[in-house]
Amino acid sequence: MADDEVYSWAILRTGSNSSDSAKKVMDWALEGIDLKLNDFDYIVGTGYGRVNVPMANKAVTEIACHAKGANYIWGPTVRTILDVGGQDVKAISCDERGRVTRFLMNDKCAAGTGRGMEVFADLLKIPIEKVGEASLTVDEEPDPVSSTCVVFAKSEAVALLRSGWPKEKVLAAYTRAMAIRMSELIQKVGCKEDFVITGGQSKNIGIVTRIEEILGVKRLPVPNWKETGLDPMAAGAIGAALFATALYKKSSKN
Repeated sequence: MADDEVYSWAILRTGSNSSDSAKKVMDWALEGIDLKLNDFDYIVGTGYGRVNVPMANKAVTEIACHAKGANYIWGPTVRTILDVGGQDVKAISCDERGRVTRFLMNDKCAAGTGRGMEVFADLLKIPIEKVGEASLTVDEEPDPVSSTCVVFAKSEAVALLRSGWPKEKVLAAYTRAMAIRMSELIQKVGCKEDFVITGGQSKNIGIVTRIEEILGVKRLPVPNWKETGLDPMAAGAIGAALFATALYKKSSKN
């Protein structure tokens, strides 16, 4: 961010090495702009690898960063955030300033996460970008897969495929199971409007549609992120940059 506006951003698969990933995505974000790494006043790392971001001045949790980022993207009316990350799912309540008031996380299982969806996309040979749309092509919504563990859910899916289910129906069953788990998490934290979804699965229309149906609440629409940089996938990074701005100003005063 520069002058409190998103200046440049990049999104990259994390990989196994958080430190290298941080360097690569920073290099990508800096491509074609008039800034170098040493031009930054303050850098905040966030997410699971936040303590391994070598250029960061400070680390801040992704829960706080997603709340702050959602507040920036959609405005001060946001009260409930569903962050669907690669490794976990979080339901977050926040106030008008984007400060966290309550949150809940899913249990330690990939089911209901971006990684779980990747497993099913690979199994069914459907591109990850197309799984949401494909899951909505069924004529009738199937019952959700019964397992809450992605390993057992995958085994259940294989059995359904062998019994003659088309892959779109199997995907719909898993997507519905994910949506149910996410909706239960939101209900536990308390779903207050305005409601938004961040993280990679915010662009999965199959997940989003089913969550809206289960909760009876419409999420705020995704902004024109390609032009503005206000990408829900980057909400955590945007929040981190906002914290960096505040921390730099505070340190300057001191």
